[in-house]
Amino acid sequence: MMSKKNVTDMTVGSPAKHILGFAVPLLIGNLFQQLYNMVDSIVVGNYVGKDALAAVGTCGSMNFLFFSLSSGLAIGIGIIVAQYFGAKDEKNVRFTIANAVYVLLAATLFVTLIGYMSTPALLRLLQTPDTIINDSILYMRTTCLGILGIAVYNGVSAILRALGDSKTPLYFLILSSIVNVTLDVYFVYFCNMSVFGVALATIIAQAVAAITSLIYAYWKNPYFRLTKDELKPNKDIILKSFTLGIPVALQNSMIAVSCMVLQGVVNTFGETIMACYTITSRIEQIVQQPYSSLAMAVTTYSGQNIGAGNVDRVKKGLRQSVLMVLIFSLSLLPVAYLLGGQIVRIFVKEPEVIRIAGQALRITSLCYFGLGMIYVPRALLNGCGDTGFSLLNGLTEVTCRIVYAAIFTSIPVIGFWGIWLTTGATWVTTSVVCLGRYFQGKWQYKAVVGK
Repeated sequence: MMSKKNVTDMTVGSPAKHILGFAVPLLIGNLFQQLYNMVDSIVVGNYVGKDALAAVGTCGSMNFLFFSLSSGLAIGIGIIVAQYFGAKDEKNVRFTIANAVYVLLAATLFVTLIGYMSTPALLRLLQTPDTIINDSILYMRTTCLGILGIAVYNGVSAILRALGDSKTPLYFLILSSIVNVTLDVYFVYFCNMSVFGVALATIIAQAVAAITSLIYAYWKNPYFRLTKDELKPNKDIILKSFTLGIPVALQNSMIAVSCMVLQGVVNTFGETIMACYTITSRIEQIVQQPYSSLAMAVTTYSGQNIGAGNVDRVKKGLRQSVLMVLIFSLSLLPVAYLLGGQIVRIFVKEPEVIRIAGQALRITSLCYFGLGMIYVPRALLNGCGDTGFSLLNGLTEVTCRIVYAAIFTSIPVIGFWGIWLTTGATWVTTSVVCLGRYFQGKWQYKAVVGK
Protein backbone atom coordinates (compact mmCIF):
# COMPACT_ATOMS: atom_id res chain seq x y z
CA MET A 1 0.00 0.00 0.00
CA MET A 2 1.06 3.58 -0.64
CA SER A 3 2.45 5.59 2.24
CA LYS A 4 -0.04 8.23 3.38
CA LYS A 5 2.58 10.96 3.23
CA ASN A 6 2.87 10.47 -0.54
CA VAL A 7 -0.84 10.79 -1.37
CA THR A 8 -3.95 12.65 -0.25
CA ASP A 9 -7.47 11.26 -0.54
CA MET A 10 -9.65 14.31 -1.26
CA THR A 11 -12.88 12.34 -1.32
CA VAL A 12 -13.15 12.76 2.47
CA GLY A 13 -12.62 15.68 4.82
CA SER A 14 -13.04 19.44 4.44
CA PRO A 15 -13.04 20.60 0.77
CA ALA A 16 -11.61 24.04 1.63
CA LYS A 17 -8.87 22.52 3.78
CA HIS A 18 -7.89 20.07 1.03
CA ILE A 19 -7.94 22.71 -1.70
CA LEU A 20 -5.99 25.32 0.27
CA GLY A 21 -3.54 22.79 1.66
CA PHE A 22 -2.94 21.50 -1.85
CA ALA A 23 -2.79 24.95 -3.46
CA VAL A 24 -0.25 26.61 -1.14
CA PRO A 25 2.75 24.43 -2.16
CA LEU A 26 1.64 24.82 -5.78
CA LEU A 27 1.57 28.59 -5.35
CA ILE A 28 5.08 28.66 -3.91
CA GLY A 29 6.27 26.43 -6.75
CA ASN A 30 4.54 28.51 -9.42
CA LEU A 31 6.04 31.69 -8.03
CA PHE A 32 9.49 30.17 -8.22
CA GLN A 33 8.72 29.03 -11.77
CA GLN A 34 7.71 32.55 -12.73
CA LEU A 35 10.96 33.70 -11.26
CA TYR A 36 12.53 32.29 -14.43
CA ASN A 37 10.74 34.88 -16.54
CA MET A 38 11.06 37.66 -14.00
CA VAL A 39 14.82 37.23 -13.63
CA ASP A 40 15.21 37.00 -17.41
CA SER A 41 13.46 40.36 -17.79
CA ILE A 42 15.18 42.06 -14.86
CA VAL A 43 18.68 40.94 -15.85
CA VAL A 44 18.18 41.76 -19.53
CA GLY A 45 16.39 45.06 -18.86
CA ASN A 46 19.02 46.31 -16.44
CA TYR A 47 22.25 44.92 -17.92
CA VAL A 48 21.58 44.73 -21.68
CA GLY A 49 18.80 47.23 -22.49
CA LYS A 50 15.20 47.68 -23.53
CA ASP A 51 15.75 46.32 -27.06
CA ALA A 52 17.01 43.02 -25.67
CA LEU A 53 14.11 43.03 -23.21
CA ALA A 54 11.71 43.47 -26.13
CA ALA A 55 13.45 40.60 -27.96
CA VAL A 56 12.86 38.25 -25.02
CA GLY A 57 9.33 39.54 -24.45
CA THR A 58 8.17 39.06 -28.02
CA CYS A 59 8.95 35.32 -27.64
CA GLY A 60 6.69 34.93 -24.60
CA SER A 61 3.53 33.95 -26.46
CA MET A 62 5.49 31.64 -28.78
CA ASN A 63 7.08 29.90 -25.81
CA PHE A 64 3.63 29.43 -24.32
CA LEU A 65 2.40 27.99 -27.63
CA PHE A 66 5.05 25.29 -27.90
CA PHE A 67 5.27 24.47 -24.20
CA SER A 68 1.49 24.18 -23.89
CA LEU A 69 1.28 21.41 -26.47
CA SER A 70 3.25 19.04 -24.23
CA SER A 71 1.95 20.37 -20.90
CA GLY A 72 -1.65 19.90 -22.06
CA LEU A 73 -1.04 16.19 -22.48
CA ALA A 74 0.48 16.07 -18.99
CA ILE A 75 -2.72 17.60 -17.62
CA GLY A 76 -4.78 14.96 -19.42
CA ILE A 77 -2.66 12.20 -17.91
CA GLY A 78 -3.05 13.74 -14.47
CA ILE A 79 -6.84 13.83 -14.83
CA ILE A 80 -6.94 10.12 -15.65
CA VAL A 81 -4.69 9.26 -12.71
CA ALA A 82 -6.82 11.37 -10.32
CA GLN A 83 -10.06 9.73 -11.42
CA TYR A 84 -8.68 6.20 -11.15
CA PHE A 85 -7.17 7.05 -7.78
CA GLY A 86 -10.52 8.41 -6.57
CA ALA A 87 -12.17 5.21 -7.75
CA LYS A 88 -9.51 3.20 -5.84
CA ASP A 89 -8.39 1.50 -9.08
CA GLU A 90 -4.63 1.19 -8.42
CA LYS A 91 -4.03 -1.11 -11.39
CA ASN A 92 -5.10 1.52 -13.92
CA VAL A 93 -3.24 4.24 -12.01
CA ARG A 94 -0.03 2.32 -12.70
CA PHE A 95 -0.93 1.61 -16.33
CA THR A 96 -1.60 5.32 -16.88
CA ILE A 97 1.76 6.33 -15.41
CA ALA A 98 3.56 3.76 -17.60
CA ASN A 99 1.92 4.92 -20.82
CA ALA A 100 2.57 8.56 -20.02
CA VAL A 101 6.14 7.88 -21.16
CA TYR A 102 5.05 7.16 -24.73
CA VAL A 103 2.52 9.98 -24.89
CA LEU A 104 4.86 12.70 -23.64
CA LEU A 105 7.93 11.55 -25.56
CA ALA A 106 6.08 11.50 -28.89
CA ALA A 107 4.53 14.92 -28.26
CA THR A 108 7.84 16.45 -27.15
CA LEU A 109 9.82 15.33 -30.19
CA PHE A 110 7.12 16.63 -32.52
CA VAL A 111 6.75 20.01 -30.81
CA THR A 112 10.52 20.58 -30.52
CA LEU A 113 11.04 20.02 -34.23
CA ILE A 114 8.10 22.22 -35.26
CA GLY A 115 9.08 24.97 -32.84
CA TYR A 116 12.72 25.10 -33.91
CA MET A 117 11.93 25.13 -37.63
CA SER A 118 9.03 27.60 -37.56
CA THR A 119 10.56 30.24 -35.27
CA PRO A 120 11.86 32.70 -37.94
CA ALA A 121 8.61 32.62 -39.91
CA LEU A 122 6.45 33.10 -36.83
CA LEU A 123 8.52 36.03 -35.57
CA ARG A 124 8.24 37.75 -38.94
CA LEU A 125 4.51 37.07 -38.91
CA LEU A 126 4.40 38.88 -35.58
CA GLN A 127 6.00 41.90 -37.26
CA THR A 128 9.01 41.71 -34.97
CA PRO A 129 11.22 44.78 -35.64
CA ASP A 130 14.41 44.15 -37.62
CA THR A 131 16.44 45.63 -34.78
CA ILE A 132 15.62 42.72 -32.46
CA ILE A 133 14.56 39.81 -34.69
CA ASN A 134 17.96 38.06 -34.68
CA ASP A 135 18.07 38.08 -30.87
CA SER A 136 14.48 36.85 -30.77
CA ILE A 137 15.24 33.93 -33.10
CA LEU A 138 18.29 32.96 -31.05
CA TYR A 139 16.36 33.10 -27.78
CA MET A 140 13.36 31.17 -29.11
CA ARG A 141 15.34 28.40 -30.79
CA THR A 142 17.46 27.88 -27.71
CA THR A 143 14.46 27.60 -25.39
CA CYS A 144 12.79 25.13 -27.78
CA LEU A 145 15.60 22.71 -26.95
CA GLY A 146 14.32 22.68 -23.37
CA ILE A 147 10.83 21.41 -24.19
CA LEU A 148 11.79 17.83 -23.27
CA GLY A 149 12.79 18.95 -19.78
CA ILE A 150 9.51 20.81 -19.37
CA ALA A 151 7.49 17.81 -20.57
CA VAL A 152 9.21 15.38 -18.19
CA TYR A 153 8.86 17.68 -15.20
CA ASN A 154 5.21 18.51 -16.03
CA GLY A 155 4.40 14.84 -16.51
CA VAL A 156 5.91 13.75 -13.19
CA SER A 157 4.33 16.73 -11.40
CA ALA A 158 0.88 16.14 -12.91
CA ILE A 159 0.92 12.52 -11.74
CA LEU A 160 2.13 13.39 -8.24
CA ARG A 161 -0.54 16.11 -7.95
CA ALA A 162 -3.21 13.69 -9.15
CA LEU A 163 -2.23 11.44 -6.25
CA GLY A 164 -2.62 14.39 -3.88
CA ASP A 165 1.08 15.27 -3.51
CA SER A 166 1.62 18.92 -4.34
CA LYS A 167 4.69 19.38 -2.16
CA THR A 168 7.27 17.19 -3.91
CA PRO A 169 7.23 19.12 -7.25
CA LEU A 170 7.82 22.31 -5.25
CA TYR A 171 11.22 21.18 -4.02
CA PHE A 172 12.55 20.68 -7.52
CA LEU A 173 11.13 23.95 -8.79
CA ILE A 174 12.95 25.76 -6.00
CA LEU A 175 16.16 23.98 -6.94
CA SER A 176 15.80 24.78 -10.63
CA SER A 177 14.88 28.40 -9.86
CA ILE A 178 18.08 28.82 -7.86
CA VAL A 179 20.03 27.31 -10.75
CA ASN A 180 18.28 29.62 -13.22
CA VAL A 181 18.89 32.79 -11.21
CA THR A 182 22.54 31.94 -10.65
CA LEU A 183 23.21 31.10 -14.29
CA ASP A 184 21.27 34.14 -15.54
CA VAL A 185 23.56 36.49 -13.65
CA TYR A 186 26.68 34.51 -14.52
CA PHE A 187 26.00 34.18 -18.26
CA VAL A 188 24.74 37.74 -18.80
CA TYR A 189 26.67 39.86 -16.32
CA PHE A 190 29.98 38.01 -16.13
CA CYS A 191 30.13 36.26 -19.53
CA ASN A 192 28.35 38.95 -21.61
CA MET A 193 26.24 36.27 -23.33
CA SER A 194 23.18 38.57 -23.53
CA VAL A 195 19.95 36.96 -24.79
CA PHE A 196 21.57 33.58 -25.48
CA GLY A 197 22.82 33.41 -21.90
CA VAL A 198 19.31 33.95 -20.55
CA ALA A 199 17.90 31.19 -22.76
CA LEU A 200 20.73 28.78 -21.91
CA ALA A 201 20.23 29.35 -18.18
CA THR A 202 16.54 28.56 -18.59
CA ILE A 203 16.92 25.24 -20.38
CA ILE A 204 19.63 24.05 -17.97
CA ALA A 205 17.33 24.85 -15.04
CA GLN A 206 14.45 23.00 -16.71
CA ALA A 207 16.65 19.94 -17.22
CA VAL A 208 17.61 19.99 -13.54
CA ALA A 209 13.92 20.04 -12.52
CA ALA A 210 13.10 17.16 -14.86
CA ILE A 211 15.94 14.85 -13.87
CA THR A 212 15.74 15.37 -10.12
CA SER A 213 11.93 15.04 -9.95
CA LEU A 214 11.97 11.81 -11.96
CA ILE A 215 14.70 10.24 -9.81
CA TYR A 216 12.94 11.24 -6.60
CA ALA A 217 9.52 9.98 -7.78
CA TYR A 218 11.01 6.59 -8.66
CA TRP A 219 12.81 6.42 -5.33
CA LYS A 220 9.98 7.53 -3.03
CA ASN A 221 6.71 6.74 -4.80
CA PRO A 222 5.90 3.04 -5.39
CA TYR A 223 3.52 3.89 -8.25
CA PHE A 224 6.54 4.91 -10.33
CA ARG A 225 8.33 1.58 -9.85
CA LEU A 226 6.72 -0.20 -12.77
CA THR A 227 7.07 -3.79 -13.98
CA LYS A 228 7.89 -4.83 -17.55
CA ASP A 229 4.29 -5.90 -18.12
CA GLU A 230 2.98 -2.54 -16.93
CA LEU A 231 5.39 -0.74 -19.28
CA LYS A 232 3.89 -2.41 -22.33
CA PRO A 233 1.93 0.10 -24.46
CA ASN A 234 -1.77 0.10 -23.56
CA LYS A 235 -3.83 1.42 -26.47
CA ASP A 236 -6.83 2.22 -24.28
CA ILE A 237 -4.83 4.31 -21.82
CA ILE A 238 -2.91 6.08 -24.60
CA LEU A 239 -6.17 6.89 -26.38
CA LYS A 240 -7.70 8.28 -23.18
CA SER A 241 -4.57 10.35 -22.56
CA PHE A 242 -4.77 11.92 -26.00
CA THR A 243 -8.57 12.27 -25.83
CA LEU A 244 -8.36 14.28 -22.61
CA GLY A 245 -5.00 15.93 -23.18
CA ILE A 246 -5.29 17.13 -26.77
CA PRO A 247 -8.29 19.45 -26.14
CA VAL A 248 -6.41 21.03 -23.21
CA ALA A 249 -3.26 21.34 -25.32
CA LEU A 250 -5.23 22.88 -28.19
CA GLN A 251 -6.97 25.24 -25.80
CA ASN A 252 -3.63 26.45 -24.47
CA SER A 253 -2.29 26.62 -28.01
CA MET A 254 -5.22 28.75 -29.15
CA ILE A 255 -4.71 31.03 -26.15
CA ALA A 256 -1.04 31.27 -27.14
CA VAL A 257 -2.02 32.07 -30.73
CA SER A 258 -4.33 34.81 -29.50
CA CYS A 259 -1.50 36.20 -27.38
CA MET A 260 0.73 36.10 -30.45
CA VAL A 261 -1.87 38.06 -32.39
CA LEU A 262 -1.98 40.63 -29.61
CA GLN A 263 1.84 40.66 -29.53
CA GLY A 264 1.74 41.45 -33.23
CA VAL A 265 -0.47 44.46 -32.48
CA VAL A 266 1.89 45.50 -29.68
CA ASN A 267 4.88 45.32 -32.02
CA THR A 268 3.34 47.89 -34.36
CA PHE A 269 3.66 50.53 -31.61
CA GLY A 270 7.47 50.21 -31.36
CA GLU A 271 10.07 49.13 -28.82
CA THR A 272 8.85 51.32 -25.93
CA ILE A 273 5.32 49.86 -25.93
CA MET A 274 6.79 46.40 -26.49
CA ALA A 275 8.92 46.82 -23.37
CA CYS A 276 5.86 48.06 -21.41
CA TYR A 277 3.82 45.08 -22.55
CA THR A 278 6.65 42.68 -21.67
CA ILE A 279 6.82 44.10 -18.15
CA THR A 280 3.05 44.05 -17.52
CA SER A 281 2.87 40.52 -18.92
CA ARG A 282 5.57 39.37 -16.52
CA ILE A 283 3.79 40.99 -13.58
CA GLU A 284 0.42 39.53 -14.63
CA GLN A 285 2.03 36.10 -14.83
CA ILE A 286 2.87 36.49 -11.14
CA VAL A 287 -0.68 37.69 -10.39
CA GLN A 288 -2.09 34.64 -12.13
CA GLN A 289 -0.17 32.17 -9.99
CA PRO A 290 -2.62 32.05 -7.05
CA TYR A 291 -5.44 31.47 -9.53
CA SER A 292 -3.41 28.84 -11.37
CA SER A 293 -2.44 27.09 -8.14
CA LEU A 294 -6.02 27.07 -6.93
CA ALA A 295 -7.09 25.72 -10.31
CA MET A 296 -4.62 22.82 -10.16
CA ALA A 297 -5.92 22.00 -6.70
CA VAL A 298 -9.51 22.09 -7.98
CA THR A 299 -8.58 19.82 -10.91
CA THR A 300 -7.21 17.15 -8.59
CA TYR A 301 -10.02 17.62 -6.08
CA SER A 302 -12.78 17.38 -8.71
CA GLY A 303 -11.02 14.51 -10.50
CA GLN A 304 -10.80 12.38 -7.38
CA ASN A 305 -14.36 13.16 -6.31
CA ILE A 306 -15.99 12.64 -9.70
CA GLY A 307 -14.08 9.35 -9.89
CA ALA A 308 -15.67 8.44 -6.55
CA GLY A 309 -19.09 9.65 -7.75
CA ASN A 310 -19.30 12.58 -5.27
CA VAL A 311 -20.98 15.24 -7.48
CA ASP A 312 -22.32 17.33 -4.58
CA ARG A 313 -18.87 17.45 -3.05
CA VAL A 314 -17.46 18.75 -6.34
CA LYS A 315 -20.00 21.60 -6.33
CA LYS A 316 -19.19 22.48 -2.72
CA GLY A 317 -15.51 22.70 -3.57
CA LEU A 318 -16.24 25.16 -6.39
CA ARG A 319 -18.30 27.45 -4.16
CA GLN A 320 -15.53 27.66 -1.60
CA SER A 321 -12.91 28.25 -4.31
CA VAL A 322 -14.88 31.15 -5.82
CA LEU A 323 -14.84 32.89 -2.44
CA MET A 324 -11.05 32.52 -2.32
CA VAL A 325 -10.75 34.07 -5.79
CA LEU A 326 -12.91 37.05 -4.78
CA ILE A 327 -10.89 37.79 -1.65
CA PHE A 328 -7.57 37.63 -3.48
CA SER A 329 -8.77 39.74 -6.42
CA LEU A 330 -10.01 42.54 -4.18
CA SER A 331 -6.77 42.55 -2.19
CA LEU A 332 -4.74 43.22 -5.36
CA LEU A 333 -6.54 46.43 -6.36
CA PRO A 334 -4.82 48.76 -3.86
CA VAL A 335 -1.46 47.16 -4.69
CA ALA A 336 -1.86 47.91 -8.41
CA TYR A 337 -3.13 51.47 -7.88
CA LEU A 338 -0.70 52.55 -5.18
CA LEU A 339 2.45 50.60 -6.05
CA GLY A 340 2.19 49.96 -9.80
CA GLY A 341 4.92 52.42 -10.78
CA GLN A 342 7.29 51.22 -8.07
CA ILE A 343 6.87 47.62 -9.21
CA VAL A 344 7.67 48.56 -12.81
CA ARG A 345 10.88 50.29 -11.68
CA ILE A 346 12.25 46.88 -10.74
CA PHE A 347 12.49 46.10 -14.46
CA VAL A 348 13.59 49.31 -16.15
CA LYS A 349 14.89 52.81 -15.52
CA GLU A 350 13.28 54.68 -18.47
CA PRO A 351 10.64 57.13 -17.09
CA GLU A 352 8.29 56.78 -20.08
CA VAL A 353 8.20 52.98 -19.78
CA ILE A 354 7.56 53.27 -16.03
CA ARG A 355 4.68 55.73 -16.56
CA ILE A 356 2.90 53.73 -19.26
CA ALA A 357 3.38 50.29 -17.70
CA GLY A 358 2.27 51.54 -14.27
CA GLN A 359 -0.98 52.89 -15.70
CA ALA A 360 -1.50 49.70 -17.71
CA LEU A 361 -1.38 47.66 -14.50
CA ARG A 362 -4.17 49.78 -13.04
CA ILE A 363 -6.33 49.07 -16.08
CA THR A 364 -6.00 45.29 -16.01
CA SER A 365 -6.25 45.01 -12.20
CA LEU A 366 -9.94 45.92 -12.44
CA CYS A 367 -10.54 42.61 -14.23
CA TYR A 368 -8.57 40.26 -11.97
CA PHE A 369 -11.73 38.61 -10.62
CA GLY A 370 -12.73 37.76 -14.19
CA LEU A 371 -9.30 36.23 -14.68
CA GLY A 372 -9.71 34.04 -11.60
CA MET A 373 -13.14 32.95 -12.75
CA ILE A 374 -11.62 31.54 -15.91
CA TYR A 375 -9.21 29.34 -13.97
CA VAL A 376 -11.47 27.79 -11.33
CA PRO A 377 -14.55 26.66 -13.33
CA ARG A 378 -12.31 25.49 -16.17
CA ALA A 379 -10.23 23.46 -13.71
CA LEU A 380 -13.35 21.76 -12.37
CA LEU A 381 -14.55 20.92 -15.88
CA ASN A 382 -11.16 19.48 -16.80
CA GLY A 383 -10.90 17.46 -13.61
CA CYS A 384 -14.29 15.91 -14.25
CA GLY A 385 -13.27 14.92 -17.77
CA ASP A 386 -15.12 17.64 -19.67
CA THR A 387 -11.96 18.67 -21.52
CA GLY A 388 -13.82 18.94 -24.83
CA PHE A 389 -15.07 22.31 -23.64
CA SER A 390 -11.45 23.46 -23.60
CA LEU A 391 -11.63 23.95 -27.38
CA LEU A 392 -14.57 26.33 -27.06
CA ASN A 393 -12.83 28.08 -24.22
CA GLY A 394 -9.68 28.55 -26.28
CA LEU A 395 -11.70 29.75 -29.26
CA THR A 396 -13.38 32.33 -27.04
CA GLU A 397 -10.04 33.79 -25.98
CA VAL A 398 -8.74 33.84 -29.57
CA THR A 399 -11.84 35.63 -30.81
CA CYS A 400 -11.88 38.13 -27.97
CA ARG A 401 -8.23 39.10 -28.30
CA ILE A 402 -8.46 39.53 -32.06
CA VAL A 403 -11.76 41.43 -32.09
CA TYR A 404 -11.19 43.58 -29.01
CA ALA A 405 -7.64 44.48 -30.09
CA ALA A 406 -8.85 45.52 -33.54
CA ILE A 407 -11.62 47.67 -32.07
CA PHE A 408 -9.87 49.30 -29.11
CA THR A 409 -6.52 50.12 -30.73
CA SER A 410 -8.23 51.60 -33.80
CA ILE A 411 -9.96 54.27 -31.69
CA PRO A 412 -7.63 57.32 -31.77
CA VAL A 413 -8.36 58.48 -28.23
CA ILE A 414 -7.48 54.99 -26.91
CA GLY A 415 -4.57 53.99 -29.16
CA PHE A 416 -2.02 51.69 -27.53
CA TRP A 417 -4.03 51.64 -24.27
CA GLY A 418 -6.36 49.32 -26.18
CA ILE A 419 -3.75 46.58 -25.70
CA TRP A 420 -4.49 46.39 -21.98
CA LEU A 421 -8.22 47.04 -22.39
CA THR A 422 -8.23 44.00 -24.69
CA THR A 423 -6.60 41.87 -22.00
CA GLY A 424 -9.15 42.83 -19.33
CA ALA A 425 -12.18 42.48 -21.61
CA THR A 426 -10.96 39.06 -22.79
CA TRP A 427 -10.71 37.82 -19.19
CA VAL A 428 -14.24 38.94 -18.32
CA THR A 429 -15.85 37.51 -21.46
CA THR A 430 -14.09 34.16 -21.18
CA SER A 431 -15.05 33.81 -17.51
CA VAL A 432 -18.73 34.22 -18.41
CA VAL A 433 -18.42 31.42 -20.99
CA CYS A 434 -16.71 29.11 -18.44
CA LEU A 435 -19.41 29.69 -15.84
CA GLY A 436 -22.09 29.08 -18.45
CA ARG A 437 -20.62 25.67 -19.21
CA TYR A 438 -20.48 24.78 -15.53
CA PHE A 439 -24.14 25.62 -14.97
CA GLN A 440 -25.12 23.47 -17.96
CA GLY A 441 -24.10 20.49 -15.81
CA LYS A 442 -22.71 18.28 -18.58
CA TRP A 443 -19.47 17.84 -16.64
CA GLN A 444 -21.28 15.50 -14.22
CA TYR A 445 -21.31 12.74 -16.85
CA LYS A 446 -17.83 13.05 -18.41
CA ALA A 447 -15.69 10.91 -16.07
CA VAL A 448 -13.41 8.39 -17.83
CA VAL A 449 -13.69 5.92 -14.96
CA GLY A 450 -15.81 2.95 -15.95
CA LYS A 451 -15.55 3.68 -19.68
